[in-house]
Amino acid sequence: MNHLFYATLSLPATAMGFALCIQISALSWILSTRFNLEIHQIGIVWAAGPLAGIFGQVIIGLISDDAWFWGGRRRPFILIGGTLAALMVFLLPRIDVVSQLLGIKNIVIVAVIIALTLDLSINISFNPTRSIIADLTPEGEARTRGYTWMQTISGFFGVAAYIIGATLGNDALISVGAGIVFVFSVLPMFFIKEERELVKKNEAAVATKADWGQLWRIYIAHGFAWLGVQAMFVYTYGFIQQQLVPAGLDVKAANAMSGQVIAYAFAVLNTVGFLLPALVLAPLARRFGRVHTQAGCIAIMALGYFLIATMARTPMMLYALMAVVGIGWSAIVSLPFAIMSDKVDKSRMGFFMGVFNLSVVLPQLMSTGVGFVLKHVADQSTLYVICGTSLAISAALWCLVKDEAAATQAAMPAPVH
Repeated sequence: MNHLFYATLSLPATAMGFALCIQISALSWILSTRFNLEIHQIGIVWAAGPLAGIFGQVIIGLISDDAWFWGGRRRPFILIGGTLAALMVFLLPRIDVVSQLLGIKNIVIVAVIIALTLDLSINISFNPTRSIIADLTPEGEARTRGYTWMQTISGFFGVAAYIIGATLGNDALISVGAGIVFVFSVLPMFFIKEERELVKKNEAAVATKADWGQLWRIYIAHGFAWLGVQAMFVYTYGFIQQQLVPAGLDVKAANAMSGQVIAYAFAVLNTVGFLLPALVLAPLARRFGRVHTQAGCIAIMALGYFLIATMARTPMMLYALMAVVGIGWSAIVSLPFAIMSDKVDKSRMGFFMGVFNLSVVLPQLMSTGVGFVLKHVADQSTLYVICGTSLAISAALWCLVKDEAAATQAAMPAPVH
């Protein structure tokens, strides 16, 4: 297995990640500046994603384990999901055109349809794009390398998405992104060959009893973190428009500036989140334990949110504090999976991964309520007070989780020199 094989295998997951970055960077901005939706209406549109995630990743992931058509078990879902995702990305700035074609006058309904189809497409493909890496790589170092390549390539293109949006504008990001999502989803399927019969991955796994008490603590702690993160993704544009865009700008210039600031801010966030897990968090986790590292990073993220609420009154200050917030983001996207895997029945890992996904999508759905709060407050800095409070609760809850890996390491006798 050479570098080209790993790079090709990583492209479908990269396509889905790129589509998600486009949605984060452009959806709220488009709905606000182009279609004049109010903040609580935008929250309703965003609620389509978690609803899709509840069903998409869990159900499609399970179905694709036993399916076989179009020459593969993962291939059909990647092709269908990737094509639909590319089409929905293309339609994001054309919601009014779709509204006219469908004869639906309510723009919110059409926006929900497009957002729901986009999210469902992404969720249809996400599990298969990750599972195909496990299908085609042997356990051990080769599989680790497969997922490392996936994270590296996907992370690079994710940051590139935000930079394109910031420098060339969201319209250019959407045009380029629709092509990238389609090509990265479809083209690799002509070079990747799946095996009809898979070795049963869990035959060697020893059935162990799930520690539901610990799992519930992990789910709730992770859920509070995602409540704050999703609220940031959805409603930051309102904070930027109120606090960072000069009052004297005309509407067109103000909209352009807010879109650029959002893109740069999330580019900084994701650059930190992309670089830290392997370079910083892994060594810290070996020394202090994964749970302590997770709790510490989440606490730093909470502090970053509170500082944004009180201090971020220029774009450069927002970018600097987004780098601080990125420390917690880097932990959220890496450490909880490893922590959770120690608490479950190893022979039912797929089931528990599906349940774990609910601790992400249900808080995302709940974040819709933050929009109704922000609608009734004058100061949009309230967003980051809410986010900071949510992350602070998450950090406290993570302190209640036991870290068996750290305990086992501590119990081992010191080496004799």
